[in-house]
Amino acid sequence: MDNPNNPPETPQRRARGRPRGWHDSTAQNTIKSLDRAMQVFEYLSRQPGCTLSGLAADLEQSPATIYRILVTLEGRRLVEFDAAEQLWHVGPNAYVIGARFLRRTSLVDRARPVLRRLMEETGETANLGVVQADAVLFVSQVESHASIRAFFPPGTLSPLHASGIGKALLSEMPEERLLRLLGGPDLAVFTPQTHGTAASLRGDLAEIRARGYAIDEEEKNPGMRCIAAPVRDVHAEAVAGISVSGPSIRMGADETGALARAVMRAAAELTAAIGGPAIPPPG
Repeated sequence: MDNPNNPPETPQRRARGRPRGWHDSTAQNTIKSLDRAMQVFEYLSRQPGCTLSGLAADLEQSPATIYRILVTLEGRRLVEFDAAEQLWHVGPNAYVIGARFLRRTSLVDRARPVLRRLMEETGETANLGVVQADAVLFVSQVESHASIRAFFPPGTLSPLHASGIGKALLSEMPEERLLRLLGGPDLAVFTPQTHGTAASLRGDLAEIRARGYAIDEEEKNPGMRCIAAPVRDVHAEAVAGISVSGPSIRMGADETGALARAVMRAAAELTAAIGGPAIPPPG
């Protein structure tokens, strides 16, 4: 029997991540000033350094507005100002926040020993990358001990169509996603080896699917070569790519077979480590 002197218990309410009914991202549910600040931050993160006037012109905002945003971000150490050069740069807290994101996923953690073994086996820099919008985002790397080596620090972005990892992942994508990512018939060209058209790239992607690995033949950086293979998750979907990269003088045609087998073994090992399907070892 209930005690009339005690108030009735109320059922515990489930904590919510957002208010009931807020399931859209339309203009009414966004903060314009915050969105503008994130535009500035993202733009600055892709540049080696920007002046206030340059930022304002590129983002089509007034210098006063951009300055207020920069000072606010500077207070959070997300950007910093070089007084000698009069340039704004991305700040140290951007790395701290990015590192926290990387700790959230087991992919990066599980990849570290695989990347280290791949680097030791091949003698070349080993990389892990994922798709970020229309680019490859490098999220982990183990550098070669060689004095001349490839270097793509975590956070580096590279075009999908001119990257070994990018092409390995493109080769696994369904047609509708390929159409969205490749856009028009012409692609950005960086070297004489870059695929300049979607038709040329598609021919390469067909070969990649058939053999199980991609080759970047100096398509982004002259004198640098890369061999990559996809990593699959529990749903057998390609969620990342693993590669070795280095100077073409050490990674020539004669070395391709051995390097490709090492990369595919590493991709199969990491696939298994994150619960993906078993992949037959390369021949």
